[in-house]
Amino acid sequence: MRVAVSGGSGLVGSALVAALRTAGHTPIPLVRSAPAAGQVFWDPERGLLDASSLAGVEGVVHLAGESLSSVPWTKRRRERIRESRIRGTGLLAETLSQVNPRPRVLVSASAIGYYGSRGDEILTEESPSGSGFLAEVCRAWEAAAEPAASAGVRVVNARFGLILSRRGGALAKMLVPFRLGLGGRLGSGRQWVSWIALDDAVEVVLLALAHEEIRGAVNVVAPEPVSNADLARALGRALGRPAAAAVPVAALRLAMGEMADEMLLASTRVSPAILLRRDHPFRHPDLTGALLSALA
Repeated sequence: MRVAVSGGSGLVGSALVAALRTAGHTPIPLVRSAPAAGQVFWDPERGLLDASSLAGVEGVVHLAGESLSSVPWTKRRRERIRESRIRGTGLLAETLSQVNPRPRVLVSASAIGYYGSRGDEILTEESPSGSGFLAEVCRAWEAAAEPAASAGVRVVNARFGLILSRRGGALAKMLVPFRLGLGGRLGSGRQWVSWIALDDAVEVVLLALAHEEIRGAVNVVAPEPVSNADLARALGRALGRPAAAAVPVAALRLAMGEMADEMLLASTRVSPAILLRRDHPFRHPDLTGALLSALA
């Protein structure tokens, strides 16, 4: 397949581009600078994407969006987080509806933040959306892909959990304090964390590209979510360091504001129900193996 990829330089995108090449596909990065050979220019903020530049593309993976990890979440930062996802997805979906022949599939990133913080409730793709800023963003993010679906493009909303990789994301930020022996649970540590190894996340995207029967929401998480305290203990063991510290809720909220409640203290116990029904083989179904692989 010829597969256009936005966000191809990010954590998931760079791994996906490499995997596409290994599998014999042709990745076509969407870039915001002057495009090199084999790349396509786009500018979501100005609404620029030439439909003719996507002629012959059979699949599209959309991963671009403003980072969630920059703090504090000021009003301007919240707007950028929201608009970068909705505007980019909308532009891509509208453009795909005009391409002739149209690509067969659009795999568009979303997140398990769609469900909000739900305590011990087990959440599947059929569960309703929750409350909060991230849930609202995810609803609008997924809805922005509708023009492509209405035009007959198969749309898959990949709801990513916490992606484990030492090269970026939350795990990379956790490594410094944990290596110093200062790691530990956040708040009570009872909140559920739904995670997935980076290479498993890429495998799910490849699966979604290839299988016509997969459409709509897909939870991109491993089958065994863990508590935040268990995640801290497992990471400490993997690094051979103690993980007995505990960061008080008040300190998290003082340092990170709303982001603390939405991302660090939220409890989201997500099941990859669609993948489990397919007996999808995870390379790293357990946390310990996933961490050891991510840190290798």
